[in-house]
Amino acid sequence: MSNITAVITGAVIALSPAVPAHHSGNGTTSLQLTLTHPGRTTSGTHAVTLTCDPPGGRHPDPARACSELEGSGGKFAHAPDGRMCTQVYAPVVAQAKGRWHGNPVSFHAHYANDCAMHSRTGSVFAF
Repeated sequence: MSNITAVITGAVIALSPAVPAHHSGNGTTSLQLTLTHPGRTTSGTHAVTLTCDPPGGRHPDPARACSELEGSGGKFAHAPDGRMCTQVYAPVVAQAKGRWHGNPVSFHAHYANDCAMHSRTGSVFAF
C-alpha cells in the first residue's frame, strides 16, 4: 500500500464516525472553481466547472487538475512549488465549492498575485 493510499485510508477511517451516512454521496467529484481579481477595473471574476471520474467540465485541463487533486487527497492548496514570483501586488481570490468524492468541500484563499496562487494550487486554478 502506498503512503498516499495509507494516509487517505486512515483519514477516511478517522472521519467515518463524524460523517453522517447521507453525506457519503456516490463518489462523484463536481466542483465550481472561481477566481476573482478584486483590483482589476474590467470583469474580475472567472468561473469554471471541474468534474473527475472521468475528468471533464469547462476546466481547460481537467485530467491534470483531477490528478493533482487526487494526489493531494482533495486539498486545493499545498506548500509553494519553488517557482520565482515577482513582488507585484495584484490580488486574486481562489474559491472552490462542490463535492470531492461525494463529500461536500469548500475552499477560499487570498493570494498576492496569480504566480503566488499557482505556486500553491498547481493547475487546479489554471484557467
